[in-house]
Amino acid sequence: MKLSVKKRDIHGKKVKNLRAQGLVPAVIYGKHVKAESISCVKNDLLKVYRAAWYSTPVELTGDVDHLVLINSLQLDPVSDEIISADFLAVSRTEKVSAKIPVVTFWESQLEKLNEGKIMQVRDEIEVEALPQDLPNKFEIDVSVLQTVNDVFFIKDLKVSDKVTILDDPELPILTVAVIEDEPAEEGEETAATTTEEAPKAE
Repeated sequence: MKLSVKKRDIHGKKVKNLRAQGLVPAVIYGKHVKAESISCVKNDLLKVYRAAWYSTPVELTGDVDHLVLINSLQLDPVSDEIISADFLAVSRTEKVSAKIPVVTFWESQLEKLNEGKIMQVRDEIEVEALPQDLPNKFEIDVSVLQTVNDVFFIKDLKVSDKVTILDDPELPILTVAVIEDEPAEEGEETAATTTEEAPKAE
């Protein structure tokens, strides 16, 4: 996955001129890299982000040549447009830690029968691996939860032997919430009691 970038010598309030041209000001930094100011086309960055998230390495091309992870994106609080980005430069031969998103698919029989509701209590898992070995995401089939007592733990994830999970393996990712019957309306309950307690006619 590649993203073309250009070196940037515009800073401060003047970066609004870049944004007006559909560009995003960004910074590259890392353990073995001197911080550099760059810019990239906003639509290109958005496409790469949607595919890479924060866990898939991206090759920066153009004025610079770095392998990076998208470290953070700053969004406009009103429009939600990307207004700046930070890239973490990484090495193919050095392990890095990253938080991998958790996504679910399919449907549990419990929810179909309205016997329970699947609750996702953890949205991401921190792992360590070489950049090229980082998983893009963890996918969980919720149909594995069969009863209200079932729990899907971090230790239940299927992970490559090239990846080390840093979070506690005993922490839950998915649990089941019991759906309780709604209490009867007060008027209905009173009417039922009155009917049951009414004496029989002689």
